[in-house]
Order: sequence, then C-alpha cells, then structure tokens
Amino acid sequence: MKEHSPRRWVSQGPEDTFRLAADLARKLKPGDVLALHGELGSGKTTLVQGLARALGIDRPVSSPTFTLINEYRGSCPLFHIDLYRIRDSGEALELGLDEYLYGNGITAIEWAERIAELLPPGTLHIRLEPGEHPDERLVTIQGGRDS
Repeated sequence: MKEHSPRRWVSQGPEDTFRLAADLARKLKPGDVLALHGELGSGKTTLVQGLARALGIDRPVSSPTFTLINEYRGSCPLFHIDLYRIRDSGEALELGLDEYLYGNGITAIEWAERIAELLPPGTLHIRLEPGEHPDERLVTIQGGRDS
C-alpha cells in the first residue's frame, strides 16, 4: 500500500467507518501494519470490525484489552492487538509482538504509540478523533509501505 500525504475522512457513524475500512482492506496486503491512534471510544475497534467484515471474518470482533491479541482467519489473517495495558516496548516484546509486526497477516494495533520505536517502516497510521456529533469521527490516515 502506498500512502504519503495524509488523507482525511469524516465518518457519520459505524456504518461509514465500516465502509472506510472495507475500502482500506482492498488496498492492504499480508505484512501491513496499522497503528490505530485515538482516545477511548474514538472508534478504533469499530474500524477493526470493518476490516474483519471486509476480510470475510464472521466471528465477533471486540477489543482485546485483557487478552491483548486476537487472531482472526479470513481471506487474509487479521491480528488485532490492544496495548492499552502495556507499559512499554519491552513488555510488548515479551508477548512476541515482533512476530506480528513482521508476520503474514494484517496487524491492527490499538494504542500503538506505546511501541512507536518498534513499528516497522511503512506502518499505516490511522487517527480517529471525535467529531461535532456523538457518532461522528474524524479519520486521518498517513504512511504506508511503498508497493
């Protein structure tokens, strides 16, 4: 996937976010890493749910805050990682995070800023922020690997 300048969208709700995720999923390939940024409730998990739907995953997708890593099998493996409870990069590496960062699936990481120095070159950064209305989200996408 090739992304250089930031791209911005306004999502009016979960279905808009699912459509954005589906569009994004068509451009992703195994090995891509998505760093998801945003406060609690900003829509990071909703975006991953949309990716899962687009990849043909029919299992429920929820934030892996307590399990830390969920793996889903679809047309491409999807690894959903939540680092909210992680203190630093060393703790993340103890979990085997490097296997996911350089793995054979699409890796979506919530709270990725906690391991910024470990993210591979070409990581796609997605920031979700509240909009003017309760369901509205401002989505900014930047980065990505050259293809």
